[in-house]
Order: sequence, then C-alpha cells, then structure tokens
Amino acid sequence: MQLRQKKIVLTGGPGAGKTTIAAALANRFPGQFALVPEAATAVYLSLGTRWDKLDLAGRRDVQRQIYRHQVTQEDSLAAVRPNHTALLDRGTIDGAAYWPDGPDAYWDDLGTTLDAQLARYDIVILLETAAALGIYDGNASNEIRFEDAAGAVQSQKTLLRLWGAHPRLHHVGAYVELSDKIEAVVQMLRDLGALR
Repeated sequence: MQLRQKKIVLTGGPGAGKTTIAAALANRFPGQFALVPEAATAVYLSLGTRWDKLDLAGRRDVQRQIYRHQVTQEDSLAAVRPNHTALLDRGTIDGAAYWPDGPDAYWDDLGTTLDAQLARYDIVILLETAAALGIYDGNASNEIRFEDAAGAVQSQKTLLRLWGAHPRLHHVGAYVELSDKIEAVVQMLRDLGALR
C-alpha cells in the first residue's frame, strides 16, 4: 500500500512572500521538497485577467478553475515524485477567501467541506503579509494581485480564520528582509521535524 504524500502549505495574505519562499525552499532542499506553484496565478495569467475585473459569475467560475488546477497539480506531483514532500504555494482552502458568496457557499459549490480540505495537508505555515510593516508593493511583484495594503491585511485575517482549525497551523511574522523570513521558515521546519 502506497502512503499518502506529505504536504506542507505556505499561505498568507498578498505580499507575504509565499512564492519566493516556496521557490527558495524547493531550491535549497531539492531532494526533499517538490514545489506546487500557486494555482491562482497560473489560471489568471492563462485567462489574461484578474479577480477585480470579473463579474460575480466570472469570479465563481475562476475560483472553480483554480480549485481544480490546485487538486490536479497536487495529485500529479504525488504520482511522479511520491518520495518528496509537496511544498505548496497556497492550498485549496485559500480559494474560499475569494468566493463572492462566502466560504460556506464555496464548499457547497465544490461538493466538499472545510474539514475535508484541511485533512489534505500535514503542516500549514501562515506567512504574515508585508503590508503589516507598511512595505507592501501592491501588484509590482505579481500582476494579478489587486488588493491594496488594507485589503492585503484583511485577506490575511480571512485566511487565518479559514485555516485556523488546522491542528498543525504555524505562524511566521512579517520581516523587513525576505532573507530573514526564509531563515525563519527553515528554522520552523527544522523545529517541526519537517527537514531531514
């Protein structure tokens, strides 16, 4: 019987450094981690749009596509690199923060539950957005990002509520230097026994 692949999620509000930190960890520990890129960026770039430019029906449709893309990426990685820990730039739960009718309606639409999605992941690390320090760069580092600094902080709070019931949820605060934040995540993974 094949064991389920371990999954570690990096989540957090816009400008938290998720993509950069995930890539840095995957590069630094190539024999251990296999990266699952952010599904939302891939879907929005393929459609040539972003969340705030869509009507309600469009937002719902895109979130469904993002969810399906995320699940497909996770399942594909488990098939081709089963001995690596999946390192995810966001998880399926993040989409609920952007569902126009609220998280409960998101789960109903997808035919799943929050508990079922939480159970997909072994460790969740919530990275605090740089907006908390007043150094948020808006969409300068990600063209599909639409939130202003206040919106980034609000998104952070929503994600904390959504992921809050996960038994292995951990928090890394905001740092002025991203290199310091990367080292804080590495140390946390060591402390959690997630690094060989």
